[in-house]
Amino acid sequence: MATGKINVSVDNIFPLIKKFLYSDHEIFLRELISNATDATLKLKHLAAIGESNVELGDPKIEVRVNKEAKTLHIIDQGIGMTEEEVKKYINEVAFSGAEEFLDKYKDAGKDAGIIGHFGLGFYSSFMVAGKVEINTKSYQDAPAVHWVCEGNPEFTLSPSDKTDRGTEIILHIAEDSTEFLEEGRIRELLLKYNKFMPVPIKFGTRTETLPKPEGAKEDEPAPTQEVDDIINNPRPAWTQKPADLEDADYRKFYRELYPMQFEEPLFHIHLNVDYPFNLTGILYFPKLTGEMNLQKDRIQLYQNQVFVTDNVEGIVPEFLTMLRGVIDSPDIPLNVSRSYLQADGAVKKISAYITRKVADKLTSLFKEDRKAFEEKWNDIKIVIEYGMLSEEKFFDKAEAFALYPTVDGTFYTFEELQEKVKDLQTDKDERLILLYASDKEAQHSYIEAARAKGYEVLLMDSPIVAHLMQKLETSKEKLSFARVDADHLDKLIAKDEPQVSKLTDEEKETFKGQMEAVLGENSPYNVQMEAMDSQAAPFMITEPEFMRRMKEMQQTGGGMFGMGHMPEMYNLVVNTNHPLVGEILNTRTEKKRTRLINQSLDLARLSKGLLKGEDLTRFISRSYEMVK
Repeated sequence: MATGKINVSVDNIFPLIKKFLYSDHEIFLRELISNATDATLKLKHLAAIGESNVELGDPKIEVRVNKEAKTLHIIDQGIGMTEEEVKKYINEVAFSGAEEFLDKYKDAGKDAGIIGHFGLGFYSSFMVAGKVEINTKSYQDAPAVHWVCEGNPEFTLSPSDKTDRGTEIILHIAEDSTEFLEEGRIRELLLKYNKFMPVPIKFGTRTETLPKPEGAKEDEPAPTQEVDDIINNPRPAWTQKPADLEDADYRKFYRELYPMQFEEPLFHIHLNVDYPFNLTGILYFPKLTGEMNLQKDRIQLYQNQVFVTDNVEGIVPEFLTMLRGVIDSPDIPLNVSRSYLQADGAVKKISAYITRKVADKLTSLFKEDRKAFEEKWNDIKIVIEYGMLSEEKFFDKAEAFALYPTVDGTFYTFEELQEKVKDLQTDKDERLILLYASDKEAQHSYIEAARAKGYEVLLMDSPIVAHLMQKLETSKEKLSFARVDADHLDKLIAKDEPQVSKLTDEEKETFKGQMEAVLGENSPYNVQMEAMDSQAAPFMITEPEFMRRMKEMQQTGGGMFGMGHMPEMYNLVVNTNHPLVGEILNTRTEKKRTRLINQSLDLARLSKGLLKGEDLTRFISRSYEMVK
């Protein structure tokens, strides 16, 4: 029996580049611009440390399209290469790296960052070009060289007549990639991937209007001149020190990131850390709507000012993906699967750092200007509430700045709220009951009834509020939330003298039977007879807090709780001290009593927002008849 090893032929590397990376073919330009940037920065560094005495000038990278010749040119004024360096960095790395490439690529999925991480960035050129040329002259005193390859392991290397320092890459665009001969397409890619590269990138020229000379006539046109069209910003705000920037600079950068976003951000957070990892960036809090999913994928991830992706899931904590801005880190592995990324130690530290910085910023904003913070609350609460729900450390820090607004616009921290209501809103088991409304208009009558008793009613109307309340109840002892239209009436201790029912126990049972007869056997309403103030509503529909909240969580949380369909279930609370209840009880004819019960029930359903469709039409018709 023989054993052996199957070798991957280097002849296969070009088909592999074409086939396996085709879906990412547009990133070839990003890779080539990155190489040109590296070459320029290396020369600057050598000059700075005294190892090169070349005249740097004002180096830039130039991109040219020659549609007629079907070529794309990337030209830099950087370090250049000697003949030996071309052999080492262009020939040997790629043609000996096919096996390593396959091995590393198998777990990389479709990540757009894979090529450069294998040292194959230059060879991404062959995803769009059938032939590639390199004209290069080193900053050292060495002859220029010309390298040519037509998409196979054969190449030619010969002397070049290039006289200026740097490298020019010439791509002869293939027939299936002619989109990259369109100036609009190239501009789009440069703005997408290279908008903030640290070296100026020239793409064509533009006409600039100059000031009129003194003494020029009014109707005389202003002079113009052609200038290089530099399409990138080499010094974006996140690369600068916070002390060197003002609020206007941050707002200007926000508009640069999101030119179609007209609203100003509420505030920003500047990230800047170099140990135990490198991370810079700026995060902005925009005004948010209640639609969480529509807000995601607005944070841009860069690596050394090269755009990588706007899908930062696994790097930025999920609740912060609704923010906007930039993070830049060379320490984030970009060529691996998302599952690996989420388990990576460095990424976990980065995620924890971002969470802490956001919490610290919110705390300082709250302490510095509470009134301004309260004014922004409705625009930022969805992020804070989501963070409290999903990140334990953020939940602990949020105690200092999370607000609980009331229906009349008063804001409390939890500690302040607890102190405010503990004497009145405590049940028989000494649990604190926090009443809240989710819709001020729809629940107006219930809100007024609660406030009439002196209760404080919170306004909690975000889409995840049911989940958040569950979390708060779990983490804090003896705390319960109850919506104003829920079945909380028997939970709070009455501070006034208890109400005595005007109906006897026998009359209560009789009236309850009359109600249940009209409602029918399959009614979702559970009739409860309660002695309340005669000024309170005669009939009120409440919903068991647990059942209602489970339904809300089911709607906003999908199937995460493993619940089936939650049935409709309501309490129909009858105020036994209201005159209308006694009148209905004493009505002699069954027809009239049934009509009064139906009308009263429909009024209660209307108040609760449950009267719709055919039932609403019937109610309106009956009401007109009663008016007549």
